[in-house]
This record gives sequence, C-alpha cells and structure tokens, in this order.
Amino acid sequence: MVSMHVHCGPNAHSHIKPASGFLSAALLATLILVAAEFLGGYLGHSIALLSDAIHNLSDVPTILISWIAAHWAGRPADAERTFGYRRAGVLAAFANSILLLLVALALLWGSLDRFRHPVAVREQWMIGLSLLALAINGGITLGLVRGRRDLNIRALLVHNFGDALSNVGILAGAVVIRVTGTLWLDPALGLLIAGLVLWSSIGILRESGHILLEGLPRKMCLPEVAQAILQVPGVQEVHDVHIWTLGTDDHALSCHIRIPDMHMEQSERILTEICGRLANTFGIHHATVQFERAGLPETGFYMPETFRSTKE
Repeated sequence: MVSMHVHCGPNAHSHIKPASGFLSAALLATLILVAAEFLGGYLGHSIALLSDAIHNLSDVPTILISWIAAHWAGRPADAERTFGYRRAGVLAAFANSILLLLVALALLWGSLDRFRHPVAVREQWMIGLSLLALAINGGITLGLVRGRRDLNIRALLVHNFGDALSNVGILAGAVVIRVTGTLWLDPALGLLIAGLVLWSSIGILRESGHILLEGLPRKMCLPEVAQAILQVPGVQEVHDVHIWTLGTDDHALSCHIRIPDMHMEQSERILTEICGRLANTFGIHHATVQFERAGLPETGFYMPETFRSTKE
C-alpha cells in the first residue's frame, strides 16, 4: 500500500498567563489572610470564618501549582515529551479540583456539627476579617481575569471569585447576627460556602478530566470537521479521525484521507488547503494527515467513523 504521511506544522500559539510576580504576591497575601482568619475564627468562635480560612488555605497549593504549571507550559518540547508541557496547566487544574472537593467535604462536616452544637460568635471579628478577605480575594480575581482562557488559570480564577462571594456572604451574615443575634446563620454560611466550593470544583474536574482522557474538544463536532475536509477538491474519503486537546485552546488532529493517484505537488496543495480550513474554521493548528491512494483495497482495520464525498 502506497501512502504519504504529511504534517501541518504547529502554530505559534501563545497562552495568556499572569506574571509570576503577581502569582507570588497572591500567594503571600493568601497566607496572611489564612492566618488572620484562623485567628479570628478561633477568637470570634465563628465556624464561617474557620470554614473560609480552610477554603482560602486550599488556595495556597492552588496558586503554587498554577505558578509551576505556568512555567512548565512554556517549556519547549524535548525527546521524551514531544508535545512539550502544554498539559501541565490541565493537570494542575485536575489536581486542584480534587483538592477543592476534599475541602468542601470538610466544610460541610464542620458546619453540620455547629448546627448541633451552636456557639455564640463575635460578629466584630467576622465583619473586620471579611472586609480584609474581600479586598484580597477581589484583587486576586481581577488580576486573573485576563488569563481566564487558560484552564489552569480559570480554575484559580473561579476559586478566588468563589472566595470573594463567600466573603460578601460572611459580611452580610455578620451584620444580621449583630442585629438579631441569630446563631444558626453562622453555620448556614458555612454550608453555603461548601456548596459554592463543590459547584466550582465539579465543573473544572469534569473539563480537565475530559481533556486528560483525550476527549473531543468541547463545542467541536467531529462530523462537521470531516465534512469540511471533504469539501476540499480531490478528497474522496476521510476516516480514522481523532481530535484532542494538547492544552487549553490548543487542539490537534490526525486522520487518513483517500485521494486520487496524483503527483506530490498536487497532494501538497490539497494538504495546504486542508490545514487552512482546520486552522481558520476550527482552531486546529496541529494536524497529521496520512494520504491513501484511491482504489487500494480496504485495510480491514476497524474504523469508527468513515466519511465519503458525495461529489461526482
């Protein structure tokens, strides 16, 4: 069987990442906040503050892993990792989401226990520390907005946005407790924070796991990609199509294409048009195409998807 293996070179695709200096400052500010909330939660007898301290404590490895992943993702490919380190951020997001799930379970347990054993809280500690936490988490969230297309950075962004929302809830709850003396509101806030953590982590865990399992990129339809290739003059059949994600917004494709018997120059023109359509329409900049001469017998191998041209 005569075939030609061709490759569309990777694009100069760049990811938007926050400066390492910003992540370092965010890590230091988070450590200070965690220490303050642990102290305030203990002295103020507030499960909401202690829950938020645990919540913010989970930011420490999250930011650290994100900082490491941001550096690794920019490292060039080598002999052992031929695709480079572009999935380092996805792997970090997967690990962070598991950490968030564990934190949420701890928050749920602590809040439910406080419902059974209510304790009077010192709302002045809650008000002061929630304002401090809101300033820190809000500032970190705003600083991460520009890099939200990166899955790893988005995991950190969602986490800190959830932190800021929980700070608003603690602040409002502290004011209500001060006015009405409602003790159950403190563990109720703890439950809400735990639910927020669960909600934010499950989505990130699902998306990062999908990428690590080589799933079809979200919002991409395999038959549509195959039909776009079939529209290129000279393409008769497309099969054994695989599309996956190397890193956030960095997709790759491999496939087999049947074409008529022709000179090398003609097949190169077909390849150039295929690569252009894949890049411009679907954002696929890394494609490996194997041409097969039409008229050859079928290989007999299982092909999950085969698309044939309807053109005469």
